[in-house]
Amino acid sequence: MFFQPISNKPALFIPQFETLVLSDLHIGIENELREYGVYADSKIIQMESMIQEMYDEYKPKEIILLGDIKHSIPSTPFYEKKHLYEFLKRLQSYTKIHIIPGNHDGNIKTMVPDNIIIHGSDGYQKDICGFIHGHRWPSEKIMQSKYVFCGHTHPTVRLTDRLGYNSYEPCWIKTPINIESVKKRYKSYNLDMILVILPVFNPLCGGSAVNVEGIVGPIDNLVEEEKAEIYLLDGTSIGTLKQLRNK
Repeated sequence: MFFQPISNKPALFIPQFETLVLSDLHIGIENELREYGVYADSKIIQMESMIQEMYDEYKPKEIILLGDIKHSIPSTPFYEKKHLYEFLKRLQSYTKIHIIPGNHDGNIKTMVPDNIIIHGSDGYQKDICGFIHGHRWPSEKIMQSKYVFCGHTHPTVRLTDRLGYNSYEPCWIKTPINIESVKKRYKSYNLDMILVILPVFNPLCGGSAVNVEGIVGPIDNLVEEEKAEIYLLDGTSIGTLKQLRNK
């Protein structure tokens, strides 16, 4: 396989480019949770430890963050900016960092250390790969890619046991594009494109049960439901999106 989802971690590695990819860190989300009476510690240390572990194993030359690096909108409190800056500064000491801004990342250029590479929110293309957050339509250029990686959806899958109890598991989605839908918007695109939707990286974030609620944002229009494969974090294939919708 061209890319390698990392077992039991919400991240993937692209060996050809020596690139680690992850999405939706939502630094600062614990502060919003506290406003609703849910008291949780920041997961910055846990997330950094996980990244360090993956870095030690794969030695990536770059890390691509697919948006929603920070959480608070529309304004960002001082302490969140401070934690964001310090986290990215430590990450930057490992390797080169790219950010594709998400819908929570307004004004992020003013909050990051020097030499962090910020791309446009409509995506970044590297060779045959496109990288987007997923809250807006990809650019025409991104649609020429063989592989497109995105976040935003926070995908989970609802599983029901024989007793009728539901559980929700984070998941990956790998799908060809829906040609009928795509050709209504784009003049040109890669017919053989594979779209990969990453699980959320911050464990405090909730998820959207894609087999119940669908996929969040315009990316839903790109998904070929009958062929969209769903995988758990350990790599277990559990069927297509259409099959799971009927359960």
